[in-house]
Amino acid sequence: MKPAGVPEPATIHNHFEDDLDDLRARLILHDETVDIPGSNRILTITRPSDTDALLDQAAGDPEQNLPYWSELWPSGIALAAAILEQPDLVRGLPVLELGTGLGITAIAALEAGADLIVTDYSPESLVLASANARRNTGREPRTVQMNWRDPDQALLDEFPDGFPVVLAADVLYERRDIQPLLSLFDRLVALGGLLWLAEPGRPPASIFLETASRQGWTFDTTTSRGPWPDPKDEDVIARVHQMRRRGQITP
Repeated sequence: MKPAGVPEPATIHNHFEDDLDDLRARLILHDETVDIPGSNRILTITRPSDTDALLDQAAGDPEQNLPYWSELWPSGIALAAAILEQPDLVRGLPVLELGTGLGITAIAALEAGADLIVTDYSPESLVLASANARRNTGREPRTVQMNWRDPDQALLDEFPDGFPVVLAADVLYERRDIQPLLSLFDRLVALGGLLWLAEPGRPPASIFLETASRQGWTFDTTTSRGPWPDPKDEDVIARVHQMRRRGQITP
């Protein structure tokens, strides 16, 4: 017998479909295929067709939450590839993704067996990330709407010792983000835990890494040249960093 309080699968499916139908009523969506470098995995990703319309909607946002989530960024694809190459680093572990976007990294983490929670400031991102995950893996992550500048206190309280693994792709855009992100990662990543960070070589990322090293983080870096879905990104070299806090993971 199913325990009390656990919804039937049809209920979960209908809720998922309702959210996606609502989004389709507000945005024009289309499907694109994404090859994951270094693997034979090809994903089908649903995403908005008109990013200019999203930019117009965000024009009055005092937090400047631009719709970065709607793009197919090389960093997220490179991080997905890295996870598929080393699935044992997330398998069976509580994993948090900061800024899930369209869910490409989330798909790889779910396929690798992570117990995954994804966050994004955009509710549209969370709907599409869940839809893309379900379409490509048959599973959905748990979702939390959150602006990383104002972390969800309930999530922090649920994992007071942090997560063994935190994933983040393309979160470093401006120098002003460096110290707030480091402070947040200090709270989110368990001692001895892994921050798996991907970025395309913007100057703030190099400053972030130098600052993190001074504050006790260690890291190993690999690079990826794609191929990427957008021809405009053909010269992008994504850097993927496995960063660790010194110490031991609390049992």
